[in-house]
Amino acid sequence: MSPLRHPNKIRYRYSIDKDARLYAAHGVWGGINPQGEIELNFYHESDALPQTTECVVAPDGTLGPENLPDGFEQRDIIRHIHSRVLLNYETARAVLEWLEERVATLEMEDGEEPLFSGHSGREQ
Repeated sequence: MSPLRHPNKIRYRYSIDKDARLYAAHGVWGGINPQGEIELNFYHESDALPQTTECVVAPDGTLGPENLPDGFEQRDIIRHIHSRVLLNYETARAVLEWLEERVATLEMEDGEEPLFSGHSGREQ
C-alpha cells in the first residue's frame, strides 16, 4: 500500500454571496465569549435623529428656520451594529498579522512617502 500523497498546491476560488454587502466600520465592540472565541461587533456611528422638528410659518406663508424640540441639548450618537463576527484563536492571529501588514504598508515603505492614496490593494 502506497503512502498518502498530498497535493503540491491548493487553489482557493472566491465566490461572493448575492446578499453580501459592504459596510463602513467606525469601530468594533466585543470580547472573548465563554467558548474562547473572539466576538467582534462592527458598527458605524451617526447622530441620533430627533423625533420631531418644527418650523414657524410666517403670515405670508413662508417657512422660518427648522427648530429642534426643547430639551434637545444633549448630543446622542447611535452606534448601529451591522456585522457580528466570531474568530477562533488561529483565525484571530491570522487576521491580526494581515491587518498589521496592511497598516505598515499604509504608514511607510522603505522610508518613502506613505503609500496610502485613498486606494489600496485588497489581496491577502
